[in-house]
Amino acid sequence: MSDPQLFEDTFTITAINSQKYDRVSRLSCTSSDSLTTFTLDINTELYPCAVGESLSLALASTLSLDGKDDNVGKGGWRDVGIGEQTLANDYDYVCHGKVYRFEEGTSAGNMAVFVSFGGLLLYLEGPYKKLAPLRIDYVYLLLKK
Repeated sequence: MSDPQLFEDTFTITAINSQKYDRVSRLSCTSSDSLTTFTLDINTELYPCAVGESLSLALASTLSLDGKDDNVGKGGWRDVGIGEQTLANDYDYVCHGKVYRFEEGTSAGNMAVFVSFGGLLLYLEGPYKKLAPLRIDYVYLLLKK
């Protein structure tokens, strides 16, 4: 089958805004090569973060290691069998969401991708070449420190 990971990079948390909600903060992060940035709303009660920490962010079309379709189709979370190994086993924070918008980036050759994870939003901006595979309907967000 195909590789389930559509995007993967390492980022450093540059700012955290936790003023609006009690358990949700907005992380601002920059990739190690400074070409890609993202802003992500995250449940900090489940996954506490601090400025300066390094995060590995991956976006995948499926959690199956072999790249087979989850049969999620209409955006439902996939049930995992007992003892089944998935991409989620290697990450600390996993969400399923809908890609709802694309835009031109703030600089030439860049694009921006908007994803909603049940109201928690991701804004990812970077080179078109790196983000073009995200032109699908549903993705899994996977984070680890």
